[in-house]
Amino acid sequence: MSNPYSMIFGQEPGALISRTKQTEMVCDAFTADQPAQQVFEITGVRGSGKTVFMTDAAKRIGSDSRFITVELNPERDLLTSLASKLSSENALARIFQKARINLSFFGLGLEVSGEPPITDIETALTRMLASLKKQGKRILVTIDEVTNTENMRIFAASFQILLRQDLPIFLLMTGLYQNIYALQNEKSLTFLYRAPKVELTALNIGAIRDNYRETFSLSDEDSLEMAKATLGYSFAFQVLGFLTYENKGDFRSVRSEYKQYLEEYSYEKIWTELSATDKKVLAAMTECPDGKVQTIREKLDYSTNQFNPYRKRLIKKGIAVSPERGYLRFALPLFDEFVEENVY
Repeated sequence: MSNPYSMIFGQEPGALISRTKQTEMVCDAFTADQPAQQVFEITGVRGSGKTVFMTDAAKRIGSDSRFITVELNPERDLLTSLASKLSSENALARIFQKARINLSFFGLGLEVSGEPPITDIETALTRMLASLKKQGKRILVTIDEVTNTENMRIFAASFQILLRQDLPIFLLMTGLYQNIYALQNEKSLTFLYRAPKVELTALNIGAIRDNYRETFSLSDEDSLEMAKATLGYSFAFQVLGFLTYENKGDFRSVRSEYKQYLEEYSYEKIWTELSATDKKVLAAMTECPDGKVQTIREKLDYSTNQFNPYRKRLIKKGIAVSPERGYLRFALPLFDEFVEENVY
């Protein structure tokens, strides 16, 4: 048996803790006869499983014969890429030709004799989607790791127009909290504020325990200890499982290597994306092991109003968690040690 765990970001591993409730919510909304939603934003800290979640949801939705799934690269011209991928499918190209949609202007190879070429990509997509709607088809667009770029802003603005025209286009996109926030904060893209968000928080510790117990034939006590060492962080679940598998099931002896992998493949990148004040707050948290907000504020000499924006932001970014009112703790395993080692 090969190692069922994977340390490659975005790759669907053999050992997977599914987020059944959230996945079903997305699938049910999109596949309903009268869709309740046509956009979902999937957010979470790096390594929380955003790409795997989107891939799983897209596969399930794509099993519905009405859906055509198109994956787009956020670094390219998204509108032209969408038109190109749709027109490259022979079955769809025949539908567009029958609807006399001439796309030769864009170099997409779909020319209709006697029809002038369409020269506006938004108009082209409108007609393409309208022709697909008549055939009972729906388009699911997936975009991974969106950022507030010109390509993404143009696509989102056009997508909003297509929605208003009641066209059968659906969107799943993943992104870090700060990137999604920056995009939806654009004046012309306020519809994204109303789009539902799937926030990928910690995996269920009981499900992780059961997985480790079955894979490594551990006792209930040892499998729970191993599961708790991940704090439910999806990437940590994979890393600890992978290293333990390679080490014949001895999870305690891989702690140093486990910490190193988390730092090099996740935490160092997360750290570079934090503001100086974010880092200052995290440093204060390491000096307050009781996790009391009041103690942390006193360490920083911050008032409640000064402290609250940073508390909320760290929680939204998936770096901190508030297990109960008045407390703030690290959401990522061994991240407190990483902070202590990197604050100068």
